Amino acid sequence: MSKVVKRGYAENDEKEFITQIDKLRDAGRDLHYLMNRGYPSKNASIFVGNHYLLSERQRLALVRSIATDQAVASRKAKEKARLEPGCEVSIDCFNTVISLEIAFSDSTLLLCMDGTIRDLAGLRGTYRLIDKTRPAIQSIRKLLETENVKTAHFLIDAPVSNSGRLKAQIAELFSGSSVETEFAVIRDVDRSLYGRDNVITSDAVILDHCRSWFNLVRRAIELEIGDYPFVEIQGDPVC
Repeated sequence: MSKVVKRGYAENDEKEFITQIDKLRDAGRDLHYLMNRGYPSKNASIFVGNHYLLSERQRLALVRSIATDQAVASRKAKEKARLEPGCEVSIDCFNTVISLEIAFSDSTLLLCMDGTIRDLAGLRGTYRLIDKTRPAIQSIRKLLETENVKTAHFLIDAPVSNSGRLKAQIAELFSGSSVETEFAVIRDVDRSLYGRDNVITSDAVILDHCRSWFNLVRRAIELEIGDYPFVEIQGDPVC
């Protein structure tokens, strides 16, 4: 039996994201205000984080959750509610798989202002397959089949350890699927996704540069798990 691993788990998360959620939401409103007025997100997040005495993990959650009204509107305008039957999709592989591994681990996930699901797990060049990897890949296959996708292009970061093993497991679990798979193990996944249609990612930079995207992680969690306890750090609503 494989070892049970909780991807993305941190022992202080209950304190930092449940007990202190009101403080985080106040910080989120302040950061949103500053970013909407042109302050760089890095400088503004440092200022707000220091003011509220936030931990490094709370600061990361804040930065990943909050966006300007303009960015939110632009991203939502490019989001596809459904995929066209017979289309091709391009998948930011590690970004997608890791978020789903965290969901199946029942660890902390963020429901962000642009509607995406983001995590707090940093790769930093290292990755290993865990017991949640198979169900994560299977949930991707199930949803792509439901959407009648013809071809899934998996873009995998070459510098990350075990990228080849992840590619092999995806190929194995998609064997016999109606969805054809193609793989590219490359050094710059982000830029390779710029300008593409039907991109699957939650990476803010990619969302800002792609032509259209599909919120697969959120949809998969809704279908496979249901009501997930996302952490919501929202700014003031868009008027």
